Amino acid sequence: MMITDIEDYFARGCGRCPRFDTADCSTSVWADGLAVLRRICRAAGLTETVKWGHPCYIHAGRNIAIIGAFRGDFRLSFFDAGLLRDPEGVLEKQGPNTAHADVIRFTGTTQVLGQEPVIIAYLAEAMGYAAAGIKAPKMARDIDLPDELVDAMDADPELAEAFHGLTRGRRKSYAIHLSSAKTSATRTARIERFRDHILAGKGATER
Repeated sequence: MMITDIEDYFARGCGRCPRFDTADCSTSVWADGLAVLRRICRAAGLTETVKWGHPCYIHAGRNIAIIGAFRGDFRLSFFDAGLLRDPEGVLEKQGPNTAHADVIRFTGTTQVLGQEPVIIAYLAEAMGYAAAGIKAPKMARDIDLPDELVDAMDADPELAEAFHGLTRGRRKSYAIHLSSAKTSATRTARIERFRDHILAGKGATER
């Protein structure tokens, strides 16, 4: 079960896998670096909250960045990354099907400290766009997706990466299944139920 208390993330993990609250949890492995990222985001004036079991940082009512920890690295992912200029060339795509380079990956605390000025500048740029109400233009889609799914992926980089990594047939299965719902609330609820399925690389009808 995903955590809802921000302190639990840094002390125990996100709660989404069996390694939760163990020494093998990625948040434990990268604890020092995650603490530095947290300090930088909070010092930037961002509001800290929990979304999808991870620390998410908000400004002007918009998601700005989210912290994640994985077996091979820990990272800071930016929302609306299509707006960021990335003059330092530090942003990477989360996967081959990701539309924009939106993540900075780290494998040590010293890397975070060394890039602190860059992180601060990128956060400030993203906060400026949020305050001005500027959003990245929507990418052209090869499948007509429900607006609720597009919005969910805009707000959840991990979901977006997983969805765009699916085969066209699997993506279409979700579009069909979600579009059959009569109300927006039902579509949103289905997306929440489908999230883990999408992350597992499965289609809407696969077990």
